[in-house]
Parts: sequence; structure tokens; C-alpha cells
Amino acid sequence: MLARLGLAWLAMMQVMMFAFPGYLRHEGMAPDNLELLDQAIFLMNWVSLLITVPVVLYCAQPVWAGALSRLAQGRVTMDVPVALGIAVAFIPSIHTTWAGSGEVYFDSVAMFVAFLLTARYLELCARQAVETGGAHAAIEAFRASVSERANRLAFWFVAVQVALAFIAGAVWWFYVDPGHAIPVMVAMFVMSCPCAMAMAVPSTVSAAHASLAARGPVSDSDVVWLVRDAARVTRQNLYGSVAWHLLMTPLAAIGLVSPWVAAISMLLSSMAVAGNAWRMYRRQLRTAAAAGWPATVVQSRA
Repeated sequence: MLARLGLAWLAMMQVMMFAFPGYLRHEGMAPDNLELLDQAIFLMNWVSLLITVPVVLYCAQPVWAGALSRLAQGRVTMDVPVALGIAVAFIPSIHTTWAGSGEVYFDSVAMFVAFLLTARYLELCARQAVETGGAHAAIEAFRASVSERANRLAFWFVAVQVALAFIAGAVWWFYVDPGHAIPVMVAMFVMSCPCAMAMAVPSTVSAAHASLAARGPVSDSDVVWLVRDAARVTRQNLYGSVAWHLLMTPLAAIGLVSPWVAAISMLLSSMAVAGNAWRMYRRQLRTAAAAGWPATVVQSRA
């Protein structure tokens, strides 16, 4: 995971650098400058293609494997819209690079994969913390109960978002502007990735286990209060991420959100979920300190 994540971030920075000439291009430039810039863009697009290939084939390999395995089982998970978003952005960019005209989205592809792997790495850390943090039965029972509900919410969210992406792309292609149909679809597919929802339960459960371990022996009433606090934070994370997606989706559908902005939005929502779980952990430590728990225990675990 770290190798894929590191390569994706390195490639993303390089591709964004090579995409910079395209950001500067506009028709109001002098003809000689415009011709020189177009030549630079043509060369940079080929370099960006070569850099993005390992991102798509190696860094995003878990996405392809997950999407194919779930589709073979007749299921739709977050890997399916993610894979579609990568393909919809990458394949037309190859054709544009070969033809030498049009827009490419290699920077959006690399950015999307890098941010996606970052969110999944945070989720992996949360799951490992749960597995090695001295889990309590009450917290694990809470995790089992809310995970099923979260997965069901994520399934319907992904299904609706994928349908909306195809509908928005078709409307732009046939009725508005075919040149913007692909960017709209890519942004919609990126927004359909419920990474924040996938992190909501593991990050909160991890924070609950860590706070229990930091406080040492606790009473049954303390555990009940902690479970209620974890349930409240989980609801905030789940419904907050849904609300954020519902806010961004119509903006993406009308073409106000570019693919790279959607990728940044996905990362920020995932970071917000992790930050909210961290706030719960810190709040639990402050409560323990106020209740008179040994300061050495609380501080050593903080």
C-alpha cells in the first residue's frame, strides 16, 4: 500500500507540472506564442501519458481487482464507480494525445488515484488499530451493528451516483456541449466514491478502542457512555459525508466542479471523518482526566 501510495503521489506531482502549459493556453494569445505553446502541450501530454500508465496499471490495481471481483459476484461496491471514473478519464485522454488536439485528464487521474489511496491508507490504519488495540466486546458489537447499516447506505449511494453520472454525461453530450460531457462524467464518478463513508465506522471504532486502552479499567457505565458517543460520531461522519456529496453532486452535474476539484473534495471529506474520530478520542481523554484517572496513564496514551 505504501509503495502504491508513494508512486501515485510522485506521479501526481510530475503530471501536474507537465499539465501546467495547458492551464496557460487561451485563444487570445499571439499566434506565434500560441503555436509554440501548442507544441509544448503536445510533448507534455505524451510525457504525462507515460507517467500515468503505471499509476493506472500498478497504483490503481486494487481498484481494478476489487471492481472485477465484485461484479463477478453480482455486487456493486465503491470500486466499480472508481474504476469507471479512471477509465472514462484515461481512455479518452489517450485518444486526445494520439490525435494531438483536445483536453487530457492525466492530472485528474493521477490526483484521483493518489487521494483515493491516501483515504484507503487511513482506513487501513484504522482497521489495524482495531485489530491490535485490545478490543472490547461492547465496542466490537457496536461495530458489527453499524457496519451493516453503513454498507447498505453506501450501496444505494453508489448505485444512485453511478446512474446520475451516466444521465448527466448523456445530457451534456446530446443537449448541452459534447466537449464537456466527459469532464462532467469523470467528476460525477469521482464524487460517487464513498471513501468518507467507508472510513466512518473503522475510524470511530479505532478511536473508541484507543480511548479505552488509554483509560485503563473502566466501569460498565463508562463503556455504555463511550458506545453512545461513538454512535453519535459515527452518525455525524456518515450523514455528514452524504450531505457533502449531495451538495457537490449537482454542482458537478452542471459543470461547475472539474475532476481535480472533485478529487480534492473526496480527500477533504475523508480527512474530515478521520479528524472527527480523533476529536472523539481527545474528548474521551479529557473526560478521563477530569474524572481523576491517573495522569500518567492518560498522557502516555495520548
